[in-house]
This record gives sequence, structure tokens and C-alpha cells, in this order.
Amino acid sequence: MTIAAATIMLTLPGCIAKTALDVATLPVRAGAQAADWATTSQEESDRNYGRRMRKQEAREARERKQAEEQRRRECKRAGYRDCY
Repeated sequence: MTIAAATIMLTLPGCIAKTALDVATLPVRAGAQAADWATTSQEESDRNYGRRMRKQEAREARERKQAEEQRRRECKRAGYRDCY
């Protein structure tokens, strides 16, 4: 029993110090996490830019295809046979 009490007494100050350190650094860690959530990393920015560019290219391709189909319809309506 005495050995157990001595062991507890020796480890208790380290435990209290660790808890005090955790409590003291909590606001700093919370602030760092909030800053991380509020900012955009370069990798995330690049990924978002790539997604926007792919959507824009797909939209432009659809518009080109529609314009080409419209041109062919107009060509055929005008009476031409070779409307490519």
C-alpha cells in the first residue's frame, strides 16, 4: 500500500502539470484551427479553379455544338445540299 501511495504521489504532479499545459494551450490551438478553417489552401484553390475551368469548357463545348447544329439547319433551309 505504501508503494502504491508513493507511486501516485510521484506521478500526480506530472499529471497536474500536463493538465495545466493543456488548459493553457487550448485557446491557441482553437485559434489556429479557426484560422485553418477560415483560409483556403493553395491546393484547394487550385482544385476549385480546375473545377470551374472544366465546367466552363463543357459549357462552351455545348454552346459550340448548338451553334453548329443551328448553322446546319440554316444551311439546309436555304436550299444547300452540302451542309457540313
